Amino acid sequence: MLDFFLYAAMFWLGLKLLILSLNLLWFPVLQKRPTQGKRPTVSLLIPARNEAHNLPETLPGLLKQEVEEIVLLDDQSTDETAAVVEQFSRQDARVRLIAGQPKPEGWMGKTWACHQLAQAARGEVLIFTDADVRWQSEGVRALLALMEQGKAGLVSVYPRQITLSLPERVLLPLIDDVLLCYLPYPLVVTPFPSAAAANGQVMAFTRLAYQASGGHWAVRGEVLEDVRLAQKTKEARQRIAVALGGSLIAVRMYHSLGEIVEGLGKNLIEFHARSRLVLALSYGGHLLAYTLCWPLALIDPLWLWVGLMGLLERLLLNLKTGRAWWEVVLVPLAPLYSTPVYLRSGQRTYTWKGREYTR
Repeated sequence: MLDFFLYAAMFWLGLKLLILSLNLLWFPVLQKRPTQGKRPTVSLLIPARNEAHNLPETLPGLLKQEVEEIVLLDDQSTDETAAVVEQFSRQDARVRLIAGQPKPEGWMGKTWACHQLAQAARGEVLIFTDADVRWQSEGVRALLALMEQGKAGLVSVYPRQITLSLPERVLLPLIDDVLLCYLPYPLVVTPFPSAAAANGQVMAFTRLAYQASGGHWAVRGEVLEDVRLAQKTKEARQRIAVALGGSLIAVRMYHSLGEIVEGLGKNLIEFHARSRLVLALSYGGHLLAYTLCWPLALIDPLWLWVGLMGLLERLLLNLKTGRAWWEVVLVPLAPLYSTPVYLRSGQRTYTWKGREYTR
């Protein structure tokens, strides 16, 4: 039986390394480049619920973008979010604050906020971005160039992860791992809706593509609204493109293990067909392939190759995403740190941004 698990782990990691190798060559990284045609008008749209701590750091980067308007929706915050936005609006007339309406039954909080933002937007291109995303001055221009180059109706960006604490360094690179080790980029640009990826932290639509997909109204009750929107965009026969943020777009999502557990735990089961059995098998597989492989190597030296394959995977991933190479030594810790994330994701109810949801 142990031999079966050994060869299964080697096959799994080998497949991940193959896909990652393809993405090292083909997966785009956002770069500074000029647009060739007429530049469309752009609306930057930011849903904000209790983001007073993030906006002073991120809004200055948004003000550097060449856009016609920057619209923030105060989603019934209980902190100083509105006051912070109003302060910036006095510095730049493009900044506009709108008050969010109460969330209707059946909607997720973010989809409702983004739906209201889309209704208020005036631009030909709608760029939805989270309040904790940090934009460098050429970010929007590079995004528009990629949209133009790929003739895409939707471009989504995975920001570079800023990680300062040990739990962040251990767990947050797994977001890039899921993207780069399971979905070969050539499939993203095919017309097949099932081969779609997107990240709600940065999603840029042409107005035509947004309307054709049904917008956030069409995914109002979805936890993974970003992926479902990408699928619906493809279903509407609009092209999509995905890129890594590189040096132009970054994010610090969480600041502690508790925040990571709360944030990743709400989504993880969605990547496992909403099945608690699949979730449990996933946890066991990761624990075996990345952590238990090392003590098992004392029994069978072939398990050492499993461990080395896991380290190689992380090294290549770090090279692609611009992370420190030495973080490969943290790989065996990832399944252990992820234990509370898996446990939270298996719960039937969860709280996010002060709202309670049922799976």
